[in-house]
Amino acid sequence: MHPLLLWFHKTGSPPEFYRLSGKFLPWLIALTALTGLPGLYLGLFEAPADYLQRESVRIMYIHVPSAWMSMFIFAFMAVVGAVGLIWRVKIAEVLARCAAPIGATFTAITLITGSLWGKPTWGTYWVWDARLTSELVLLFLYFGVMALHNAIEDPRRAARAAAILALVGLINLPVIHYSVEWWNTLHQGQSIRLFASDKSSIDPSMLTPLILMAFATKFWFGASLLSRARVQVLEQESGKDWVRQLVRKELGTDDLGKTP
Repeated sequence: MHPLLLWFHKTGSPPEFYRLSGKFLPWLIALTALTGLPGLYLGLFEAPADYLQRESVRIMYIHVPSAWMSMFIFAFMAVVGAVGLIWRVKIAEVLARCAAPIGATFTAITLITGSLWGKPTWGTYWVWDARLTSELVLLFLYFGVMALHNAIEDPRRAARAAAILALVGLINLPVIHYSVEWWNTLHQGQSIRLFASDKSSIDPSMLTPLILMAFATKFWFGASLLSRARVQVLEQESGKDWVRQLVRKELGTDDLGKTP
């Protein structure tokens, strides 16, 4: 077998995943704190207020990273779901299942903070704007994926059904992203262009905490995903020898059930 494929299958085995994820988890938590705490401080206290939106613009430092994550996690969920669907990798199915509630949470935060931001900006909490509506559709897609996982008793069959729905739902992501260009919406056009030839229209004093929060949400997603996946793996593999050995090690007992 090709070394890359061998590494892929080895890493995808439940015992190896559990071991590696345990090593990455503390680093992800630390990186979340190192980026999230200064990002929140700069955004809420140091960044200037907008000349039109005043202090309400500070909602941006929660709303925008959450919106990015809502789309990023759905794409991630669809990709790992496809890996599980095509190559029957059990860990990929676990990751897809565990990503769904995290993505739904970020999507709900996006809609809630967007409504709170919209009231002082637009004068109303909700309008059937193209971007708002497509983001709401994304939340329903997350709910659909989670419902399939819970409705089908066989976890492997449930993972395959959920992966198909996630892959179909990918069509909604470009709708969310390009809605401000395709239709006349209340949302402003893209103001952050990190890799484009033209510069971002947002001031660096506001861009810095926004980027820090974008990194923090991704690190937090990684930590939350691994934590959920580790629990899910232990539940699914509870009858396997490696889990029994892990429990004995954690309890400090030998194979006979006696303390050494």
